[in-house]
Amino acid sequence: MTLKISVSQVAAKWYKDEFSIEGKEHIQFFARYGGIGGLVPGFSLGLQLNTPEDIYASTNVLDITFFVEQKDAWYFSGKHLKIQLNHTLNEPEFIYIDAD
Repeated sequence: MTLKISVSQVAAKWYKDEFSIEGKEHIQFFARYGGIGGLVPGFSLGLQLNTPEDIYASTNVLDITFFVEQKDAWYFSGKHLKIQLNHTLNEPEFIYIDAD
């Protein structure tokens, strides 16, 4: 099953402000070794501004294409990714939802 990515408008706005994005841009989510709070033990979710090469899944919100490359598809096996703003911490939070 292909990963579905959903990003709330408020979270997308947070990324626009945080990265000073004014036009169209791409934000890549990728599996990175180390960190805390990841889906797979020993890994966490990283992100960076980057040009897509081999997109596995993507969504576009507020002219930002949020995407995951094929090489990182394993990290999301059986899950969908939902990104929303945590208003208490004023930062995005990642929610992994079981894929049906």
